[in-house]
Amino acid sequence: MKSGRSFLTVFDSLIDRILCVLGAVLFSQGPEFMQQYLQRLGGHLDEARRQLAQFQSAANQAGVTLNQLISQTSANPDPGVARLGGVMADSVQRTSSLQSAHDALLHSALWERPFVFLRHLDLEIARATGAVYQPAVPTTAEGLVYALTGMLVFLALYHFGIKRVIALFRRPPAPVRSVA
Repeated sequence: MKSGRSFLTVFDSLIDRILCVLGAVLFSQGPEFMQQYLQRLGGHLDEARRQLAQFQSAANQAGVTLNQLISQTSANPDPGVARLGGVMADSVQRTSSLQSAHDALLHSALWERPFVFLRHLDLEIARATGAVYQPAVPTTAEGLVYALTGMLVFLALYHFGIKRVIALFRRPPAPVRSVA
């Protein structure tokens, strides 16, 4: 009976260590993914600004504001030219949206960053980031905080969740018979 109990203690200790490592590694990928996403987001923002600058330049050359150029182009009787007005309007909106997401992520505090990330998430950019994502172990304070949080979450799930469920199904020890 004693060797069975020590085996369970060693097994429980091993599970603790495995869960600590697993939680740390998984949670530390959050800041790394957000960093790679932010880089890709910045690339999209740069390209959107470049396109918007071309539209702005065309408006300047025509002697009108960009909004006036969008209105004039959208009102053109030629359907192809009119659609270009929508493309320009979409470009203005897209640049603004990307800038807002970029600034929010860049200036968010450590604990609010995951929520800011989710609030401003662009699924297309997230999928593209995921397709080329390279796992890494961030050596920043943020990476350490996320790793420690992952360890605590996994250990809490194990000790206050899984172990309690297992205990419910464990048979009570057989009563010891006394020999009189």
